[in-house]
Amino acid sequence: MSRGYSFDLRERAIALIEGGMSRRAAARQLMISPSSSIKWFQRLAATGSFAEKPGKKARPSPLDDHADWLLALVAGEPDLTLAEIEARLLEERQFKTTDSSISRFFQRHGVTYKKNASCQRAASGRHRQGARRLEKDAADA
Repeated sequence: MSRGYSFDLRERAIALIEGGMSRRAAARQLMISPSSSIKWFQRLAATGSFAEKPGKKARPSPLDDHADWLLALVAGEPDLTLAEIEARLLEERQFKTTDSSISRFFQRHGVTYKKNASCQRAASGRHRQGARRLEKDAADA
């Protein structure tokens, strides 16, 4: 989620507007959108304050209650898939969740899984090297 402009910037915009500058000119000078300065001034007139509106607070993840167990599980068995971790959570901890929630949990905790060369997809049937190898094998025979 994006953050709002600082209180200091809002204060400078309001001071310019109250000093006689148009809302759009103040926005141009401070390099903000005209709609921001217009809305701030409207909010000041309506409520007496141009402070940032209260936003949504981030809710803690229900997986945070199982953080130690999850991190230990992945440290012990680093090759588990998200589906396998989801199944283990349900089986061992009686906690139902989704693989996307587990993925976001690991992203927040800095746990990543880097694929190595042995995990790559099979090459396509049109791969040139394979075709050349067939031609070479046919010439040798």
